[in-house]
Amino acid sequence: MDLVISPLDLAAHVDEALAVQALAFGLDQDEVAVRRQIILRHMTYPGARALGATVAGHLAGFVYGMPNDRTHWWSTVVEPYLRARDNETWLDDSFVITELHVHPSYQNRGIGRTLITRITDTADEPRSILSAIDTDSPARGLYHSLGYVDLARRVVFPSAPRPYAVMGAPLPLRRR
Repeated sequence: MDLVISPLDLAAHVDEALAVQALAFGLDQDEVAVRRQIILRHMTYPGARALGATVAGHLAGFVYGMPNDRTHWWSTVVEPYLRARDNETWLDDSFVITELHVHPSYQNRGIGRTLITRITDTADEPRSILSAIDTDSPARGLYHSLGYVDLARRVVFPSAPRPYAVMGAPLPLRRR
């Protein structure tokens, strides 16, 4: 496998990235259209950046994130859940992993681990936060192996069919 991890101009490759996300996350076309607008807005935020994993010139996975901002929608939704567990301070001085997806054909090959460690290695913040569907999944297993711990569980996002867990880890992330 000829894997290349490099900075990704996500705004220019949004449709290719969303095709990967739709397969990895099971999104329908209406959800893809909504997420397209979200990604394009996020990429205008200060410090937002993305990495792509390509194999033979095709996008096999991507990650993007940014320094957390308490005024952003995600933070306003998770803040009460974090406050209830005395974990609200995780919203400050954190790099948020907004999305991390690997095409199903390339999963379980270390691509997700490489993407998330590489992007967080560039963060100036001392810690990272993210949300993941609140179930025992390979994604949550990966995050736990990197040092992420559960900061809040059963977090409900408007219009999301399943609850999420908010997770946080000190940076740099744990290596094997």
